[in-house]
Amino acid sequence: MADRVTVIGWDGSPLTRAATAALSGATLVAGAAHHLALPEVPHGAERIRLGSVDLAARRIAGHRGSAVVLADGDPGFFGVVRTLRAPEHGLEVEVVPAVSSVATAFARAGMPWEDAQTVVAHPRTLRRAVNVCRAHHKVAVLTSPGAGPAELALLLEGVHRTFVICEELGTDREQVTVVTSDAAADHVWRDPNVVIVIGQGPEQRAEGAWIAGRHPAYPQGVRGWALPADAYPGAGRDAATGAGGGSGEGETPGLRAAQLAHLGPRAGDLLWDIGSGSGALAVEAARFGAAVLAVDRDPDACARTTAAARAFGVQLQVVQGQAPHALERLPEPDVVRIGGGGAPVVTAVADRRPERIVTHASTRDEAEALGAALTENGYTVACSLLQSVELDTTAWSERERNVVFLLSALRSDLAP
Repeated sequence: MADRVTVIGWDGSPLTRAATAALSGATLVAGAAHHLALPEVPHGAERIRLGSVDLAARRIAGHRGSAVVLADGDPGFFGVVRTLRAPEHGLEVEVVPAVSSVATAFARAGMPWEDAQTVVAHPRTLRRAVNVCRAHHKVAVLTSPGAGPAELALLLEGVHRTFVICEELGTDREQVTVVTSDAAADHVWRDPNVVIVIGQGPEQRAEGAWIAGRHPAYPQGVRGWALPADAYPGAGRDAATGAGGGSGEGETPGLRAAQLAHLGPRAGDLLWDIGSGSGALAVEAARFGAAVLAVDRDPDACARTTAAARAFGVQLQVVQGQAPHALERLPEPDVVRIGGGGAPVVTAVADRRPERIVTHASTRDEAEALGAALTENGYTVACSLLQSVELDTTAWSERERNVVFLLSALRSDLAP
């Protein structure tokens, strides 16, 4: 095993004294081509082009002498330090950090970034990275070949974003370009790059912030989930039927809480809310960090959902259209809530193979029909009869009663 392993971050600035000292005594140096060309790399040292970090780690583990690994930016932030320290390699490392590429990108853009999300986009994780860009106002994307600015833009079709594309940071070829997301798809961008993705609307204020990440602008005094219907603009619309007036069964806080619990929306997911009504469920799913597509045939419902999203400071996309036809061009969902439309909508959704689907019915016959459609399309179905009774606490008398069948479906290949 190497006597000493030092990982040095490089951001284009002159190397620090500690980095220079580590390099001067190195008998093995691993890094990209531009790292190995640095004049501080000893002429007699063994050199390894850093393609696979796992392969390099095995070479380093078998080396007798002092090894240095050079990496762009801060190697402890989505970098090589984690791989080198993995149990299968058994390497203990010393780290000489540099400014991360994310910090450099925001500095070049002149923007604060304590409220930003950071994601890594590989071809296998690109869709989830795009969903984070849908859900959040400010996201830094560390790209890779095949998952760069053009690919991000193509998957964000229909969602307007501003891209700040920082190419080859720290090198003589560094370039920063600001474009709209629809224009980014028509250009070839140089690797490596960092993309800052900025959502619509004013930048969220983070005064007094104490934790990094998203700072949603919740209305004054709001706390908790499954909020009362009147917490949302335009409350009282039935998401299942599209009718106005009263609190329809698709809008009750108890049913909404159960639906969200079964769906489990999270960062990186895309949730379809079909029959969004007042937008209550769509907004609460977005507050969990999921990307949300809210679909409703009624323009007034779409306007209410947009207003609710604005009031709670969340990013979501509203699509006006009649399901199932409106679903044909939508990006692939992870989880879906169906507020109405019967078996044809259930079947159309099941054809897109989301992990989980929830829907509800007002009668047992309707519940059986929906359950059969889900089962026939490869889902394992559970059904519960939910009853909630709202009481007037001045007289402790019944004010309103709601009874509904809740169906929760898990794709059969994922079922235990």
